[in-house]
Amino acid sequence: MADRTINDNNTQCPMPQQHVLSVAPLNSMPYIGPPIYTTTLPTEGEIEAVERVGPAMIYFPSNSPREEWEKLTGATKFGIALSGGAATGTVGPILRLMTLGESEDSFYFRVNLPGVSRDEKDFSCDIQPDGKILIKGVTTTGEKIVCKSGHIFRMMTQNLPPPGHFSMQFQLPGSVDPQQFTGQFLNGVLEGVVKKKVT
Repeated sequence: MADRTINDNNTQCPMPQQHVLSVAPLNSMPYIGPPIYTTTLPTEGEIEAVERVGPAMIYFPSNSPREEWEKLTGATKFGIALSGGAATGTVGPILRLMTLGESEDSFYFRVNLPGVSRDEKDFSCDIQPDGKILIKGVTTTGEKIVCKSGHIFRMMTQNLPPPGHFSMQFQLPGSVDPQQFTGQFLNGVLEGVVKKKVT
């Protein structure tokens, strides 16, 4: 009965030989079945939604299997994965993080200024006798479009400070002699040593 078919009169007829044709369908409907649990790349709308939500962090216990780490990092297209000592800090450099130190006759400070122009017309560090320090500058990173090497890049992540003017001030723990200041601004970090005021 495999090589016979039943016609409208309910009688068996021999099945004619059918030729296989390879043609494109005129239209087709997408398969709508049970959900398939796989990870897909984000669409343009999903990327925009992620940008509006902002950064997020996922913590793994220190004894997590390496395969679990690789599976999660492999599933993201726009993420940043940190491990070891880098995982205990913040994602992306933060403008104005600072540390202070004190010796017998001086104060030491270090300020994180990623993407800040080192040009003297854009940057200043003013030290007052009462120990107040005022820093003014211009950030040059954090733009949404970057032109490099003849290419135009639309930035997908924004972990650097936005471009523009900024100012910050902080107070040293005591009075100082502003004329006794030495400092350097290298690799996005301003370091300074200023002598305490002799009383």
